[in-house]
Amino acid sequence: MYRFQHGELQVLLVHPGGPLWARKDAGAWFVPKGEINPGEDDFAAAKREFGEETGVTPEGTFIELGEITQKSGKKVIAWAFEGECDSTCIKSNSFEMEWPPHSGKKASFPEVDRAAFFNFDTAKEKMIASEFEFFSRLQNILKKPETISPSDSGQSES
Repeated sequence: MYRFQHGELQVLLVHPGGPLWARKDAGAWFVPKGEINPGEDDFAAAKREFGEETGVTPEGTFIELGEITQKSGKKVIAWAFEGECDSTCIKSNSFEMEWPPHSGKKASFPEVDRAAFFNFDTAKEKMIASEFEFFSRLQNILKKPETISPSDSGQSES
């Protein structure tokens, strides 16, 4: 999700939940994403995951941002859409893990513990480095409004 605030492009990023990420900030934020279910197409998965991680239903004209490869080798495909939300009110799904370590006890944590809109420079600092390419691509696409047409609304973000 992106928006323009005071004429400046900003993107919504999320921070991973759980105790392993609690004290990490720079380089930890990412675009909402997740696993593709068997038989599910990439675009449907992106919209579903965005909703699961934020509680916001993605709607509007979607812009395909392509694919990147993270250091781990994981491939990520992303879309963007213009929208607005109160990032302090996100509602994420949760996961369970053993916590504290080696305790034999399970604890539940939100998959995403917070979200915020960031401008280009701050996003570069906050984001997982490989995913910052998506922000650069979005910025370049939005500088060329002729590349976005109303007919694209069926297939382009998250």
